[in-house]
Amino acid sequence: MALQTDKRKRYFLILCIFGAFAILSSTMSKNPVLKPFATSLGTPVSVLGFVAAASTIPGMLISLPAASLSDIVGRKKVLLLSAFVFASAPFLYLLITEWWQIILVRFYHGFATAIFVPITETMVAENFPTKRGERISLLSSATVVGRGLAPFLGGYILFATNDSYPTLYLAVGVAGATASAVSLLLFTERKRAVVQPLSGKKTSAKMFHGWLEIIRNHSVLAVSVIQASQYYVFGTVEFFLVGYLVEVVMLDPFSVGVIMGCQIVALIISRPIMGRISDKIGRRVPIISGSVISCLLLLIVPFVNYFPILLLLSIGYGLGFAMVISSTSALIFELVPSDLAGSSMGFLSSMMDVGQTLGPIISGLILSISLQYTALFSSLSLLLITSSVVFILSKTAKSG
Repeated sequence: MALQTDKRKRYFLILCIFGAFAILSSTMSKNPVLKPFATSLGTPVSVLGFVAAASTIPGMLISLPAASLSDIVGRKKVLLLSAFVFASAPFLYLLITEWWQIILVRFYHGFATAIFVPITETMVAENFPTKRGERISLLSSATVVGRGLAPFLGGYILFATNDSYPTLYLAVGVAGATASAVSLLLFTERKRAVVQPLSGKKTSAKMFHGWLEIIRNHSVLAVSVIQASQYYVFGTVEFFLVGYLVEVVMLDPFSVGVIMGCQIVALIISRPIMGRISDKIGRRVPIISGSVISCLLLLIVPFVNYFPILLLLSIGYGLGFAMVISSTSALIFELVPSDLAGSSMGFLSSMMDVGQTLGPIISGLILSISLQYTALFSSLSLLLITSSVVFILSKTAKSG
């Protein structure tokens, strides 16, 4: 083991606290403040989508290089870059005077999460070899708690200060600085996760060699397809299920909040449990079962307009989603040599961002062409079942 048991637990706790404050900070910078802040600066309506998406682009660009770099120079050194961005980016919002500056700041802010996710998941996977699914899921749940608190805290600050954007972004800065300070505690550990660098080549050549090896690994590609598909669907459901509930079912805002909120609660609570199950029975069954369950439930959604059933479908989807993503990170770590652990996690994180970015965009086009939520949700189910078939036919399914 990379660390002794007691130190590993402390190490993990630090990562969870760091993650909770970091994601609280990054989420509160956009929800619920980003749209009204951008509008107050006269941002053209046609550009608002770019403002919203600016922070997701770094995930597609930097997750893999950053994680690969951590294979060579060490996890903690690269994680420090993430901590610095989390601490510094919020204060840049205070300097914004023109709408186009928001896009630049959001782009810079996005680097923090893009680095944080693959690096911390790799660190956990290395230090908990028999509990990878459970511990990675617990770390994710800690960050989701921060994500869930952000809209409530941000909304209260805006309410209490009469929509004072500077005050809110100062609060975002405090949370980001706290996260950065907590991350420094990782360096008090006398031992560190072992990183075995590739030898004999320049850093860029080492990274490129690692990427080629990952791309050639059919099992890694199969898991990445599953990950991208899951987050494509999740990003779409997160946005368009609300539209269906309001426009078609005509539920009141509170009922919509209950349905969407319970889905997130189900995800937070069940993910560590699903991760523990995958540690015991293997990754194959949870991934395939979760994909099939999500596929069937989403197929039913557009034919239902009864609140209790919609609530159950939403919770069920959250459980199905948790079954899959509680296993994918742990599985991909197990499919590559130890010197490519970070690179594999970075590749998976990049695929996640690609899926979550493309989902709402493509689904919006499907809805605009068909004008039917039935077609939209059917397309999501088709994608989930197709990615499941790809996974089943791969060597990963046979060995998982």
